[in-house]
Amino acid sequence: QVQLVESGGGLVQAGGSLRLSCAASGRTFSMGWFRQAPGKEREFVAAIRWSGGSTYYADSVKGRFIISRDNAKNTVYLQMNSLKPEDTAVYYCAATSLETVATMTYQYEYDYWGQGTQVTVSS
Repeated sequence: QVQLVESGGGLVQAGGSLRLSCAASGRTFSMGWFRQAPGKEREFVAAIRWSGGSTYYADSVKGRFIISRDNAKNTVYLQMNSLKPEDTAVYYCAATSLETVATMTYQYEYDYWGQGTQVTVSS
């Protein structure tokens, strides 16, 4: 069973930056980040394909967040810049067990999930 462990969350002022990391204990393919704010549903943030490294972003974070990965370390990163109070949420790392995934923006496409890391942006 693959385990995902997130780190890097915390409290930051608006306009600041944070870098999240997610290390996988076993073999995974494409990886992504989702987030869930209080009282809201979990939503897609960003994803990166294992093959080719294509990246995908939610419109709300495009131009501010950057997803990257180190395949040798089986680790994915989320660099979050120009943070806003509305970015406050629990951020979840997710990974697929299949090499080919359709859109990478739906939760059902992912097989493994981390426990989440809290990101709080103060105004």
